[in-house]
Amino acid sequence: MSLNLLIVLTLIGGWIFSRVFKRIGLPNVLGMILWGILIGLFSRGNAPGSLEELSPFLKSLALIVILLRAGLGISPHTLARVGKTAVLMSFLPCLFEGFALMVLLHSFLNFSWITSGVCSFILAAVSPAVVVPSMLNLQESGLGQDKEVPTIILAGASLDDVFAITLFSIFLGLSTGQSVHISRALLEIPLSILGGIIPGILMGYLLAWYFKKYHTRVRATEKILLLLGVGILLVDIGNQIHTAALLGVMTCGFILLERVEYVAHELAEKLKKIWIFAEIILFVLIGLSVDLSVAWQAGFAGLLIISGGLVFRSLGVWLATIGSGLNQKERFFCVIAYLPKATVQAAMGSVPLAAGLAEGELILALAVLAILFTAPLGLIGIRTLGPVLLSSPELARVISTDSKSLEDE
Repeated sequence: MSLNLLIVLTLIGGWIFSRVFKRIGLPNVLGMILWGILIGLFSRGNAPGSLEELSPFLKSLALIVILLRAGLGISPHTLARVGKTAVLMSFLPCLFEGFALMVLLHSFLNFSWITSGVCSFILAAVSPAVVVPSMLNLQESGLGQDKEVPTIILAGASLDDVFAITLFSIFLGLSTGQSVHISRALLEIPLSILGGIIPGILMGYLLAWYFKKYHTRVRATEKILLLLGVGILLVDIGNQIHTAALLGVMTCGFILLERVEYVAHELAEKLKKIWIFAEIILFVLIGLSVDLSVAWQAGFAGLLIISGGLVFRSLGVWLATIGSGLNQKERFFCVIAYLPKATVQAAMGSVPLAAGLAEGELILALAVLAILFTAPLGLIGIRTLGPVLLSSPELARVISTDSKSLEDE
């Protein structure tokens, strides 16, 4: 199969499956993932090698688009209001799930403690690729905005992966016999976060100055070109120095909204249109990375282990939202929103196998199974329960006005 044909199938088929799933009341993203899985079944073994080279860049570009949209929609003042809860959401659920999975993998699959750590922190990462678009849709519909529930989840999910990947790297180093200084590695977590945020702030201020000075001379399309170029640069720098690059991309959006709000709204509208294309690319490629024959190897035991991890992740979310001002329905929605996995599992599931771990094939199978199980579960839960569990400020005003009118009568 040629690369041109594969790209055409990805775009057209992804769009068709997206529309079909939306028509039958299911999340359109599920249709894209399913189409990617189907393409993978028929092209496995004869897909062009150039796609494997392009795939990481295309996924990264799609994530840049959606995280820029997220950043351009959240003011620093709003983020400051939800800061404490967002910080707790960034690491408590990940740690609860990761260490619970270590015990389950050691007990039921006889993994060593170190190998259990490698596998558990691949599985423990939530997927920004799934969560961020879902939260932006909720923001646009006004659901949960009175208490900034989508913002809490957006910020927490963006940091969650930093903790998961750092701990995965520690255990992988130990498993391959490398000399790992655990205290130094743990110190890298805040350094990674700062190393991502600071370049994002600097580039955000630079772009804000440029857009403010040359607003009338530079067209919106040219502004988007510059913004995407900066986003790609931030990710490339982050990958080179091992920092939270995607967090820097979102931070750049925060700064633009704060400094040049009129430009930020213009850019957000353009990115919304680009996302139509980027969304299909991202989720079809995630589906393409899923090998059903590999997932089958994990079996029912793997499904039970993943489910057990989700129970402890949910407990971590519940504890993180204590004292947040959210009611029980909103806290339960946070639990649902933190279920989906896809991005890290698809990108890193094969790393232990490539590193020569004896259990590498089974770890890959568990990562694939986690995508197949949790992505649909989380997406359907967010889509169906969001309107039920989250309040709308507009609806609240209507109810309040109606109640007042009845009292007056």
